[in-house]
Amino acid sequence: MIRLTAAYTAILILLTGAAAWAGETGDAGAKSRAPGNAKVYFISPADGETVKSPVTVRFGLEGMGVAPAGVDKANTGHHHLIIDAPLPDFAYAVPADAQHRHFGGGQTEVSLELAPGTHRLQLLLGDHNHLPHAPPVASKVITITVE
Repeated sequence: MIRLTAAYTAILILLTGAAAWAGETGDAGAKSRAPGNAKVYFISPADGETVKSPVTVRFGLEGMGVAPAGVDKANTGHHHLIIDAPLPDFAYAVPADAQHRHFGGGQTEVSLELAPGTHRLQLLLGDHNHLPHAPPVASKVITITVE
């Protein structure tokens, strides 16, 4: 389970709000470019795997580097984990809620408490403002079963 300090949570909320405002302006020029060979993927769990909660999810990235939210550096981004939801609208910052988990500190893994049942997971890389890159860097959807 992710535990965030109050200060870190406040910073994430401010960054997400700023990114959402930037996304609402419709300024397509604000999108960070991603190299054509960039790829985000799951190291674990594997697609179709049956696991127990808490589930350790490890993120992989090729062709780009990981940088925390707020750090504007070319060819970098940070992970967002989409749980049981479709990809968000690429024109706006990735939402911050239970189905759209932000890893703006540059984290590359998480321990998640998931209810028993089948879950769909997908990764989406976001830039310094939580906006998907152009072109978007998203993993394939994997399905896991939690016992």
